[in-house]
Amino acid sequence: MSGMYDLHTHTIHSDGDMLPIELIRRMAVLGYSTVAITDHVDTSNVRTVLAALEPVKESAQLFGVTLLCGVEITHVPPAQIADLAQQAKDAGADIVIVHGETPVEPVAPGTNHATCTCRYVDVLAHPGIVTAEDARQAVKNNIALEITSRGGHNRTNGYVVQAAREAGCQIVVDSDAHSPHDLLDERARFLVAKGAGLSDAECRDVLTLNIDRFLSS
Repeated sequence: MSGMYDLHTHTIHSDGDMLPIELIRRMAVLGYSTVAITDHVDTSNVRTVLAALEPVKESAQLFGVTLLCGVEITHVPPAQIADLAQQAKDAGADIVIVHGETPVEPVAPGTNHATCTCRYVDVLAHPGIVTAEDARQAVKNNIALEITSRGGHNRTNGYVVQAAREAGCQIVVDSDAHSPHDLLDERARFLVAKGAGLSDAECRDVLTLNIDRFLSS
């Protein structure tokens, strides 16, 4: 499915402010066709978070939004990332993202590498100063690198774009929304992409990415 998407959002099931359906309704009004809810998980809650979200899919469809039930693996030791990502997929996750080595949180070194070498991960969120080798590994495993609008995490967006370009890695633009004021309208999405250094043509390609094709490839 093409159209406006956001593959990284949070609800009251982790540290967000909105019920899942409130988030979906607000996204529908903004014109989104695909939204992933990716609340923070570790080994303690991956199955319960996914189980709580699954019933919302029908409600989302009634608002014209395809809901992707997902998780954001967060501050998990790198050695456990692959196993937890597989657990999430086995539990029915439509999308798995991992909280990358952002410059503003104490994410364990090696998280980006463990993520980019894992075939069960779909997106490396706000990866900070991602290495060229990890970007190449992301390409091999069809993992997208995220450009984010979230304050602090977005400090390295330009670097991420350059690393993704050089490696030939897919880029996605997400909000990492926790509250209503974090949600992006169409113009704001374009400005995040353009401000990260993407050309107009690259912005069009990234912002209209066919999510079904990306996740199934």
